Amino acid sequence: MSKFITFEGMDGAGKSTHLAWFADTLRQRGLDVVVTREPGGTPLGEQLREMLLNQTMSMGTEALLMFAARMEHIEQLIKPALQAGKWVISDRFSDASFAYQGAGRGMDWDKLTQLEQWVHADLQPDLTLFFDVPVEVARERLSNNVSLDRFEQEQSDFFERVRGGYHQRVQQNPQRYAVIDAAQSMAEVMRQLEEIVTSI
Repeated sequence: MSKFITFEGMDGAGKSTHLAWFADTLRQRGLDVVVTREPGGTPLGEQLREMLLNQTMSMGTEALLMFAARMEHIEQLIKPALQAGKWVISDRFSDASFAYQGAGRGMDWDKLTQLEQWVHADLQPDLTLFFDVPVEVARERLSNNVSLDRFEQEQSDFFERVRGGYHQRVQQNPQRYAVIDAAQSMAEVMRQLEEIVTSI
C-alpha cells in the first residue's frame, strides 16, 4: 500500500541530508520509492523553483507560485505515483507554505488554508517528519554555504517566525507529525529515524 511522506524544517535543519538515507532504507525493505522536492518535482515546477528562490516578488505572488508549482507536482507526479502503489517522499509540501509565507512573511493563514483546500483538499501526507532545530544552530550550519538563495539569506527573526509556524501546524494536527530533535548529533538523529522506519 502506497504512502506519502514529507520532510519539513527550516533551512539548515538537516532534513535533506537524512531524506536520502530514509528513502534508501525503505528501498532495502522492498518498497518502490519516489523522491521529490518542493518547489519543483516536475519540469515546470523546477522552472518556478528557480524563480522563487532567486527573484524578488510580492508575498502574494510568492504564495501563489508555490501553490501553482504544488498543483503541477501533485497532478503530474505525486498522485500518479501513489496510484501506482509507490511510496512518495517529498522534501517539503504545504507545511512549508504555512511556515514560510504564512508565519515568516506574515501572509493571512486563512488565505493559505483556502489555497490548500483548492489545490489538494483530498491529499495530505500520511506522515510528516519535522526536523526541529534552534535558529542559531540552523544559521551556523548554513554559514558554510557559499551561495545562499533569497530564503536562506533572511534574518534570524524571520526564521524564528518560520519555526513557530511549523510548531503551530504540528499543534493543529499532531497525529500526522513525527518531531525530530535535529540539534542532536547525526548518530542520534539517525536513531530517531530508524525507530520511525520500524514503526511504519
